[in-house]
Amino acid sequence: MEDTIAIVLAGGMGSRLSPLTDDRSKPAVPFGGKYRIIDFTLTNCLHSGIRKILVLTQYKSHSLHKHLRDGWSIFNPELGEFITVVPPQMRKGENWYEGTADAIYHNLWLLERSTSKYVVVLSGDHIYRMDYAAMLAEHIENNAELSIACIPVPTPEASAFGVMTVDGDNKITQFDEKPESPSSMPGDPENSLASMGIYIFNIDTLIGVLNEDANNEGSSHDFGHDIIPKLIEKNSVFAYNFCNDKGRVAKDCYWRDVGTIDSLYQANMDLLEPVPPMNVYQSNWAVRTYERQLPPARTVSSATGNEGIFINSIVSSGVINSGGSVHHSVISSNVKIDDGATVTDSIIFDHVEVGEGCQLKNCIIDKKVKIPPHTTIGFNAVEDAKRFKISDKGIVVVPEEYQFSD
Repeated sequence: MEDTIAIVLAGGMGSRLSPLTDDRSKPAVPFGGKYRIIDFTLTNCLHSGIRKILVLTQYKSHSLHKHLRDGWSIFNPELGEFITVVPPQMRKGENWYEGTADAIYHNLWLLERSTSKYVVVLSGDHIYRMDYAAMLAEHIENNAELSIACIPVPTPEASAFGVMTVDGDNKITQFDEKPESPSSMPGDPENSLASMGIYIFNIDTLIGVLNEDANNEGSSHDFGHDIIPKLIEKNSVFAYNFCNDKGRVAKDCYWRDVGTIDSLYQANMDLLEPVPPMNVYQSNWAVRTYERQLPPARTVSSATGNEGIFINSIVSSGVINSGGSVHHSVISSNVKIDDGATVTDSIIFDHVEVGEGCQLKNCIIDKKVKIPPHTTIGFNAVEDAKRFKISDKGIVVVPEEYQFSD
């Protein structure tokens, strides 16, 4: 796809994921034991044949920059391939990015100097697998100026998304960003057609509409609120059905916006299903990430005779379980679990030490936390709330490098 360039929007604050985003951007949040959230979007680009990628960063971006440097420096610039991190440069004024469209407008010079015909605009904070090449082929076939990937969602939940109305040819006739009363799909009153925030533009169309939007003082400079409704009025805009049989990736129809603690937790737990709704084991669509050279995970019999056990869990490299019991949990690398500790329905990030006799349930433990022996977390919401954030659904989040009092 030499005539295509991708722009990954990776600058969001991710405040609803606090404290996991207190020192990192949302796309850099760990996921699934060994990945970062942004790995899924970049993997889709890689397997779709898109080798020209701009990653627009902004808030608390050091961790993300480091991850991209260490894990994604794989393309050959001599062949015109690149993943380039683009922080705010204030080329269009003295402000930071003020919306999704404004972020790209600030970097229009990179598109104007490009030889590409098409621009794929992506979010760096969604979990899914998708062959963008199939979407581009349909975009070209439709002679579209903008194509929007879409997915059915239950109508009561659709007010969190951009909702589309289409005709019989999938041409979009109306687009409402986060409507209070979402319209349902024809013939399916229980579901609405929601935007996934994945766009393919003809490059001239994108440059033109962003320049026009920049001169509109009343605009919020957002694709959903401003750009897409304006294009629908006079341009050829089509919906692309994500849940189809096109492309090389297996049809799992799985897409999650992991913008809250509860949605991030549930997406991790989805990986533990007997048949996971998203197949990360498809051999020709491996999810790439940065992976350190670590020894294999192991279990050890403790001095008291307890056997380290893992049941229905994801266990990463470098983990040592010395007589602990782990059930239905996601364990990242270099985690140490001591004798008699139990970890249930939890997510443990890198370099965590779970002390002897600890009991953890419904937790997310961020990096580099040393949990003292016989600590209990996730069983008493009143006590937990005195120290930690608890999500709407009761998930307890222990911040990175949290220091327990003696």
